[in-house]
Amino acid sequence: MNHFTETIKLLENSNFYYVIIAGMDSNYSYVNTHYADAFGYIAKNMVGKPYHITMHPDDTKVCAEVAAKCFENPDRSFPATIRKHDGKGGYIITQWEYRAIFDAQNQPDGVFCMGYDITEYEKANQQLEVAKTEIEEKKSILEQIGWEQSHVIRRPVANIIGLVNILSKMEIDQNLSNICEMLSDSAEQLDKAVNSIVKKTD
Repeated sequence: MNHFTETIKLLENSNFYYVIIAGMDSNYSYVNTHYADAFGYIAKNMVGKPYHITMHPDDTKVCAEVAAKCFENPDRSFPATIRKHDGKGGYIITQWEYRAIFDAQNQPDGVFCMGYDITEYEKANQQLEVAKTEIEEKKSILEQIGWEQSHVIRRPVANIIGLVNILSKMEIDQNLSNICEMLSDSAEQLDKAVNSIVKKTD
């Protein structure tokens, strides 16, 4: 326990970190002010209460598994992501580091846990994943548009240009010649526009 005394003193009034100690009886033996304030609506005094009263029932298994790893590897800390009641019927997401505590006789004495709220980070991460998916979908659509512009639209445009060239070499009156010239200009402009779009989608 002495090993964690300085950390407990340092973070007793932290505005960011939660610090708790759960005894071998699975009850809280210590909580810092930040944790007490955050979950005070569950119990005014957490000490002596079961550790699981603040968390999603499914995450108690995570705690048990991580605590077991701590006692198997007393010189290491292990991470755990735990959902905690938010007091509004939902949950916040918290990230923790667990470390085993041993008494003076080197017997297991509890688990030291330090954590913080990562709810906003997780929300931002989820939004990023959604955005990435949307970007990939739009990229796929753009690639399809590029392919269609290159292979579907350019073919009839090339045909129009070819037909106009044939017409322009025939004996036609001036009026029809003017129309052919306008068709040729329009077809070339369309071909350039298609080329430009294809390059942007590549």
